[in-house]
Amino acid sequence: MPVSDAVRALVDDARHWRHELHKIPELQYDVKKTAKYIADRLHAFGCDDVKMFVGRSGVVAMVKGRLGDGPTIALRADMDALPIEERTNLPYRSTNPGAMHACGHDGHSAMLLAAARHLAKTRSFKGTAAFVFQPAEEGGAGAKAMLDDGLVARFGIEKFFGLHNWPGMPVGAFAIRKGAIMAAADKFTIHLEGKGGHAAMPHRANDVVVAGSAIVLALQTLVSRVVDPLEPAVVSVAKFEAGAVFNVLPQSATLLGTVRTLKAATRDLMERRLVAMVQEVAHAYGVVAEIDYARGYPPTVNHGDETDFAAHIARQVAGKGQVDAHVPPSMGAEDFSYMLEAKPGAFIFMGNGDSAGLHHPEYDFNDDALPFGIAYWTTLVETALAP
Repeated sequence: MPVSDAVRALVDDARHWRHELHKIPELQYDVKKTAKYIADRLHAFGCDDVKMFVGRSGVVAMVKGRLGDGPTIALRADMDALPIEERTNLPYRSTNPGAMHACGHDGHSAMLLAAARHLAKTRSFKGTAAFVFQPAEEGGAGAKAMLDDGLVARFGIEKFFGLHNWPGMPVGAFAIRKGAIMAAADKFTIHLEGKGGHAAMPHRANDVVVAGSAIVLALQTLVSRVVDPLEPAVVSVAKFEAGAVFNVLPQSATLLGTVRTLKAATRDLMERRLVAMVQEVAHAYGVVAEIDYARGYPPTVNHGDETDFAAHIARQVAGKGQVDAHVPPSMGAEDFSYMLEAKPGAFIFMGNGDSAGLHHPEYDFNDDALPFGIAYWTTLVETALAP
C-alpha cells in the first residue's frame, strides 16, 4: 500500500526535527541537548510517560493504545553522533566542531519522533508502544547500558524492533534476513618490545618494525587458512605506530586492529588463534608481545518470526518487490544486538539512496526516506498490536 496521507503530513515536521538535530551532534552518552530536544517533543505529543536518563542519558516514551490492554513492543532509534569534522555545505550543517551526524542517527530519531506523534494521536491499537531513544551506539554500548538500567523490566518490553538507513540501497527499499545480520566487533592492541639500535646495524637490534610487519601479514592467514571458507570473518590491522626518525630502529611498536565474526564458535577460534599467532611470530623475531584482546558488540541476530513480521510490514509500506528478505549480512556491528539478546525482535535496513557512505564526512541522511521509515514504524505498531 502507498504511504498514507496521515504519514505524509508528518514529513515536513520530521524534516525540521532532523535538521535541528543535525545541527547539534553530540557524542556517546553526552547527549544532553539531543535528549532534551527529543523529550520536549514527546511531552508535547501527549505521550503517557516520558522518562529521561535511562541508561545514563537515554529517553523512553510510552503510548498506550485505546483499544485495550495488550503486550508492549519497543521501537528503538539511536541519538549519538560521530567524532568527525563535517565536510558539507548544508544550511543545517553541524555547529559543533569535530562532531557530526555521519551515520544518520538524526534521521532515525526524527522518524521515531514522527511515529510517536502519530500513534499518540490515533492510538488505534491494543497494548503499548515504547519509543526508545538510545545514546552511545557508536562504540559506547548504550543499548547495554539501558538494559542494565532495567529497560525491559521497568517498561514491560516483550519485543524490540530496530531500523538503520543504508547508503547505496534505493530510497523506499528495505532489506532484512533471519539470523545474524551484522557481525560481532572485537578489537585488539598489540605492544611489541624489542631492542632498538642504529638503522645501519640491524644485526645488533631486534627490529619491532619487521616483527610487526610479519604479524600483520600472518594475521591475514587466520581468515584464509584457519577459519572455514564458508564462514565469514574479517581481521584488519588499522594502526601501526613505531619510531620517530629515519635512521633509528625503534625499541617498541603498537598495532591496533579489529576482528569481525558472525558465529560464536568462529569468534572464539579467532581470539584464541590470534593471540597464539602473535606470540609465536613475535618470539620468532626475538621480540616480546603483549596482547589486549577486548570483546565488543556481539553479532546482531534477528529472530525468525519477528523477521518474517518485519519483512511483511516493509512490504506493506514499500511493495513486495522493494523488500529483500535474504540480504547478505554486513560485517559492520551494531549494539542493538544486546536488545535482541534480551528479547525477540528484528533489525531492518532502509534505503538511503545514492549518498556518501556511513561514517563519511560528506554523508547526510536522505530526507526522501523519511516517509518510508515513519510508515514502517506506525504500520508495525498498528499491525503487531491489532485487536
